[in-house]
Amino acid sequence: MKKTTISIIISSFMAVTLAGCNTQNTSFKNKTTTLSIWHVYGSQTESPMNDIIDEFNQTVGKENNVVVEVTSISDSTAIDEAIVNAKEQDKLPDIFTAYPRIVNKIDKALLIDWSDYFTEQELDEYVDDFLNEGYFDDSLLMFPIAKSTELFFLDKTLYERFSDKKDFSDFNTIFDLCNQYYDYSNGKVMLQINDYYHYFYTQINALGGSFIENNRVNTDTKEFETVFLPTAKAAIYGGLSTDDGYASDKWKTAELISSIGSTAGIMYMRDYVTYENGEDEDIETGIYTYPTIDGAKPTVIQRGTGIFGVKSEDKQKNEDIALFVKWITEKEQNLRLTTEMGYLPVTKTAFDELFSNLNTVENPKYRQVYQTVSQMYDTYSFISLPLFENSDDVQKNFEESFKNTLREAHKTYVERVEEGADPNKTMEELLDVSLKSFKKQLQ
Repeated sequence: MKKTTISIIISSFMAVTLAGCNTQNTSFKNKTTTLSIWHVYGSQTESPMNDIIDEFNQTVGKENNVVVEVTSISDSTAIDEAIVNAKEQDKLPDIFTAYPRIVNKIDKALLIDWSDYFTEQELDEYVDDFLNEGYFDDSLLMFPIAKSTELFFLDKTLYERFSDKKDFSDFNTIFDLCNQYYDYSNGKVMLQINDYYHYFYTQINALGGSFIENNRVNTDTKEFETVFLPTAKAAIYGGLSTDDGYASDKWKTAELISSIGSTAGIMYMRDYVTYENGEDEDIETGIYTYPTIDGAKPTVIQRGTGIFGVKSEDKQKNEDIALFVKWITEKEQNLRLTTEMGYLPVTKTAFDELFSNLNTVENPKYRQVYQTVSQMYDTYSFISLPLFENSDDVQKNFEESFKNTLREAHKTYVERVEEGADPNKTMEELLDVSLKSFKKQLQ
């Protein structure tokens, strides 16, 4: 999207009367406050978040003697580890973005309670579901800045050379296509699901089951097997990826042609692919609603990091952190930030304005993302991941165990079939063995 450049210098009076910014004006401070921030939006060289921060520094920050300095950009997994390490070394940044799971890894007392800096009237301006995810007991520790959900992405150019089927509403249909594509392409995967934990959680929930019980994955239900068996079959056959990493990396080289992942993944999905011989080919991207399984109630994850502030003994510094968070979540800034990354805005007015005026999103691919989300908004259940003791470890173990189990099963399947074993009998045997092995690893 084209970036908006603000050329008007905002007066110090305006800095405190901006909508939602009731933080005390600090423009008469004797010295500048520098706030460090670690975030997960983009890369070191290309980041809409960095552009927004630069704008803050040149306007409201300048008027209030506040400078926000980006000192690290990484993915959500790496930032968790970095935050834990920084906490142990007493070198936490002033501000960071992370998933709510980080609260279980560090001392809550280190974090700013945003409700101390936002009035009830101000908090009422934010989307309730987004805001509620940030409460821990009675403390608002994670503030919404940009949220996302998950969709089905398809390289239509390559897919249409393979099939003319256009119904992607059910996972079973997609998994059948995965197996057909594996044969068609001489052994390439068609689909990667970036987060199998999310997939199982939403689909088991949609089928009426309970995914987590007593702080562990509940594998002893018919819903668990209903989700596992068709998914495992596609992975064992070979059309569904069990590789690590994000699908966008393989998308660039046409190693796969579809993925289930975050709306924000659109930032990394190029409009062309590069083949092994170095040749490029332009592609058209199709974006579809999150599929269901066996006609279950449509259910999808509500995801996205939030912003955390590290509490300082310097009360003015805490005020400055709050000033920045209020400014960056105001409608104008938040709309520009989120729509340049494929995220959802977090205030009610910004959310309504976006979905009432989708034509204002200039990038057609990003516009397609929001059009697809709009189709889901009234008919889907949007649910957040459960947060419990060791939830991060449970999720990590789930992902690793699922991929490792089925990766080995696929290797065994190929070897046995090449040796002359009956494909159907071999598949049934490996499905049974894989299910038992997977369950055991999740105990």
